[in-house]
Amino acid sequence: MIRPGFSIILIYALILGLAAFALQWLEYRFFLQSISTELYIVLLAVLFVSLGIWVGHRLTAKEKTKTFERNDPALKSLGISGRELEVLEAMARGQSNKEIARTLGVSPNTIKTHVAHLFEKLAVDRRMLAIEKARSLHLIP
Repeated sequence: MIRPGFSIILIYALILGLAAFALQWLEYRFFLQSISTELYIVLLAVLFVSLGIWVGHRLTAKEKTKTFERNDPALKSLGISGRELEVLEAMARGQSNKEIARTLGVSPNTIKTHVAHLFEKLAVDRRMLAIEKARSLHLIP
């Protein structure tokens, strides 16, 4: 059972709510007209860039940190010596033949020989291919 004064209060509340909504809507329209279009475009761009970064961060797989375990059976089966492995690791660090020779205390010709043997054992013909194959076989980190 509804009280007699309740329906009148409800009607007045509805009218006041609609009036408050109308005032807010008018204020919003005035606010929209007082700010330039370029600012809206910048705000939208910032919003979409932020949203894109957030979504990309959430959806991108996190790289799991795990310790490197060398594939010793592959090293033995390929016949890669300890010195050749050192040369391969230095190549992966981006060192030139002269830099590797200086680091290991041997001549550049010795390094060239080691690199030639590595190319033969890994069945490649370029340094980058040797590094990629060694990484895929877990010979170097």
